[in-house]
Amino acid sequence: MTEATQGPILVTGGTGSFGSTMVRRLLQTDIDEIRVLSRDEAKQDAMRRDLGDSRVKFHLGDVRDIRSVEDAVHGVQHIFHAAALKQVPSCEFFPMQAVQTNVQGSDNVIRAAQRVGVQSVVCLSTDKAVYPVNAMGISKALMEKVAQAHARNWSDTGTTVSITRYGNVMYSRGSVIPVFVKQLRENRPLTLTDPDMTRFLMSLEDSVDLVEYAFDNATPGDTLVRKAPASTVHDLALAVASLFGNNEPEIHVIGTRHGEKLYESLLGREEHQKAEDRGDYYAVPLDARSLEYELFFEEGETGVADEEYHSHNTERLDVDGVKRLLLTLPEIRQEMRAAGFDPEAAR
Repeated sequence: MTEATQGPILVTGGTGSFGSTMVRRLLQTDIDEIRVLSRDEAKQDAMRRDLGDSRVKFHLGDVRDIRSVEDAVHGVQHIFHAAALKQVPSCEFFPMQAVQTNVQGSDNVIRAAQRVGVQSVVCLSTDKAVYPVNAMGISKALMEKVAQAHARNWSDTGTTVSITRYGNVMYSRGSVIPVFVKQLRENRPLTLTDPDMTRFLMSLEDSVDLVEYAFDNATPGDTLVRKAPASTVHDLALAVASLFGNNEPEIHVIGTRHGEKLYESLLGREEHQKAEDRGDYYAVPLDARSLEYELFFEEGETGVADEEYHSHNTERLDVDGVKRLLLTLPEIRQEMRAAGFDPEAAR
């Protein structure tokens, strides 16, 4: 974060995996006030007790409710919008719930931010929004369109709205790695949906780095992506098992769940073609063309990249590579120590 961050910062969904990590990162700075807007009072109470820091102010509410959003946004300078429904199967069964939180809720946050003159809003998206096949991904893709439409239609408001898109966050709530750890500790087989399925692998700290990069560098409507390695789900399972002393785990293939894809994409072909490569990041600028359709009979964009940037064509980690990455996670090291294994010896 730059030193130019003045005034309160709001983190929506601040009690979730990403949000709580973001809050902890912000507490390492000299920021005077961090607001957390979320709807789970039990998680808020646990987080309040855990942090013990008076700079964190908790707002009980839901991004679906515009009044609670407006109360939390008042006087805020910057917003990290992480509130979302993220579980693919649950969104498949209740798609309108995903729409109300991920689309309408995001629109509420962006509009409230514009009305009170917030300087920047960074919206968190997902690789599942690229060529989406499930309700969660579709709702996140539409959230991105809402953010981009604001940047296109309200470019003179002074509020910079940008998008960050990232892949699977390791050890986040509901992710597969804690499931593998639990199965290993209970001496149960590891359950895989499809051994050949690939996923990007990012730590929570990596995802926070991406959002901070957007905060410092984004222009209105930008979509920012952090490059990340990937592995097959099979190699991920073997790596987790090896760290817990099991080099030949029993594996049961249970078949893909509702709405799952063989691989995930962080950039579509059309985006990849115009993305700016910034080393560790890609930046996709806003398509700011107008609705003057007649122009498209005379001019338009030419060329599309050969393929998207996805988890099948990014850097592929083998089992040892995945193990090295897993050992950077505090949660894995803690679980290993609890199970009697030395993380340092496993390096």
